[in-house]
Amino acid sequence: MRFTKMHGIGNDYIYVNCFAEEIDNPAELAVKLSNRHKGIGGDGLILIGPSQKADVLMRIFNADGSQAEMCGNGIRCVAKYVYERRLAKSGGPFSPPGQAAFPDSLKIETLNGVLTVGLQLGPGKMVCSVCVNMSEPKLKPSEIPVKLSGDKIIDKPISIDGQQLRVSCVSMGNPHAVFFCENVDKVELVKTGPLIEKLSIFPNGANVHFVQVVNRGEIRMRTWERGSGITLACGTGACACVAAAFLTKRCERAVLVHLPGGDLEINFSGIDNCIYMTGPAVEVFEGDWKEK
Repeated sequence: MRFTKMHGIGNDYIYVNCFAEEIDNPAELAVKLSNRHKGIGGDGLILIGPSQKADVLMRIFNADGSQAEMCGNGIRCVAKYVYERRLAKSGGPFSPPGQAAFPDSLKIETLNGVLTVGLQLGPGKMVCSVCVNMSEPKLKPSEIPVKLSGDKIIDKPISIDGQQLRVSCVSMGNPHAVFFCENVDKVELVKTGPLIEKLSIFPNGANVHFVQVVNRGEIRMRTWERGSGITLACGTGACACVAAAFLTKRCERAVLVHLPGGDLEINFSGIDNCIYMTGPAVEVFEGDWKEK
């Protein structure tokens, strides 16, 4: 099986072209491939294949084999892979509200629907940056889902392991629990992350983020990703954190998000209420996987 290793600011996945490869056991394969000591190593497996609704379909499997609805850093890498390998034709310019237009675009089907991506090209017409319309953040508890009362869960006090915290819950196609703190470096993420991920109030689990506000245009965040553990970045999480920061009046709509693996530009549009994420996509290497 031919594979390609790619990452978006350190959030690394193994990508397989399912136009050419047939994968019968993606969940089991994701566990084997993602192992950083006995496999290729990565936060999960992403399959790129035919779609009846868009240019391509992306399917995401976490390092533990569970399937994810969406991956913000992953979709940027899928866009780069598809465009540079000519698996689909460009859909023409993409113009996010209030931002400069991107010369080329693609439509990618996910479990969160069909998303449009804009492509910024560098030397040799290689994709160097991708802007994704991540759609509107979902705030209703039933849409996240989270078993807490109210029309939306924004800065709501809860008790976790005897500690009083305030949580904001947002779905970007996948569930996110956002906590604001004074210093993200002091958070015991390896202890707190898995505890919150599997709380009974989250029927489908949750991606867990701790956020430090630098100023009204910048935040820092650290992530415990559902099904993968601590990751260097989470694109959907960055969108959820900016939505939570704006709704709690901590930040403006345009925010530079600093993650351990790098930075993302997040714009929460006041025109269409959609969140636009812009960041890099990097190809690391290609190889062949053969079971021994």
